[in-house]
Amino acid sequence: MRVLVVGGGGREHSLCWAISGSPLVTRLLCAPGNAGISAIAECIEIEADNINGLIAFVEDHQIDFVVIGPEAPLVSGLGDRLQNLGIKYFGPCAAAAQLEGSKAFMKDFCTRHSIPTAFYKRFTNVEEAKEFVRKKGAPIVVKADGLAAGKGVVVAYSVKEAEQALTDMLEDGLFGKAGSEIVIEDFLEGEEVSFFAICDGKTALPLHSAQDHKRVGDGDTGPNTGGMGAYSPSPLVTNKLTQTVMENIILPTMKGMQAEGTPYKGILYAGLMIVNGEPMLLEYNVRFGDPECQVLMMRLKSDILPALIAAHDGVLNDFDLRWYDETALIVIMATNGYPGNYENGSVIKNLEIASTIQGVQVFHAGTVLNDDGEFVSKGGRVIGAAAMGNNITVAREQAYKAVKTIDWPNGFYRADIGLKRDNK
Repeated sequence: MRVLVVGGGGREHSLCWAISGSPLVTRLLCAPGNAGISAIAECIEIEADNINGLIAFVEDHQIDFVVIGPEAPLVSGLGDRLQNLGIKYFGPCAAAAQLEGSKAFMKDFCTRHSIPTAFYKRFTNVEEAKEFVRKKGAPIVVKADGLAAGKGVVVAYSVKEAEQALTDMLEDGLFGKAGSEIVIEDFLEGEEVSFFAICDGKTALPLHSAQDHKRVGDGDTGPNTGGMGAYSPSPLVTNKLTQTVMENIILPTMKGMQAEGTPYKGILYAGLMIVNGEPMLLEYNVRFGDPECQVLMMRLKSDILPALIAAHDGVLNDFDLRWYDETALIVIMATNGYPGNYENGSVIKNLEIASTIQGVQVFHAGTVLNDDGEFVSKGGRVIGAAAMGNNITVAREQAYKAVKTIDWPNGFYRADIGLKRDNK
């Protein structure tokens, strides 16, 4: 098969890494890819949001299967265009992708189908929103309705902070059209986990769990980011909790989407808050998380490609995936200044040396090669040092050994990824 992976981040590097091992693949391409991906796939200079360019390429090069990594092309209808051409792809159609494309849609959907989630209200008027916040008090959560690259959620611990977030989004247009409507919801106290299921429109097959570290600083301080590290599995997600999540959240979602005429195919990523042992749905993502995808792909023993194809074909009901028992952990290295302003183009050295450390795999998220053949940064989150180990202590030690081997003065990382699970 000729397979095209759409996207150019760490998630897509790990997907290419996993897919490249499949005996089904005769040619693996990635658009746009990055410097790390270029070692295992042909990188094509077409951006992930260039729908017309991607469609033309797929037709010209007789691509058999397309794996859509990021959320933006899914919400924009890349899958629908491929479907119309009779080309198989992995991911939801545009209508189903609204589970992530619109927070308001997702919350209203949960209400219609009795899926446990936090109480919420929707607003487009800033004064009405501020009045609601003053009545409710803090802590409270403010969310931009649309896609905001993982940065559209503000957990406000004071009314003043919430009002500032409302001003930023509704008055100052911080997130553009994505923030023209906002959702305000109750703050849930608990521990957050990422739960994944692969779906074929009718059947949902649970994958292993992961835990992400969204805030930029140690001790979960500072603003939210796209994710500064993750580990899998999460000890919080027991067999009993998995059953509860499937029965109360995932399967009602599958039935609800089918009933509303938009069957859900692809990966369904449920961001959950575990409140007194019970799962509450914070958000849905319609693609693999980043960096959760990287740790999941490291632990996956089965060939991923047949599972992705089965999701499209609607034949997951007899499918099974095998996993390594070991723990995988990833530490993200980001450019100084991220998630605010930062400069591209700084040289990153010793990546090859870091890759030789036992159990380590280095995933590129934002790299290009300069004229001297050196890796240089292009983006906020740039490198992910991932490691497998018999337990989280070993995985953590190896991942941080790799991070400390990488020579990148213009980068930073959190020092506490997985620390609270470390038994050392």
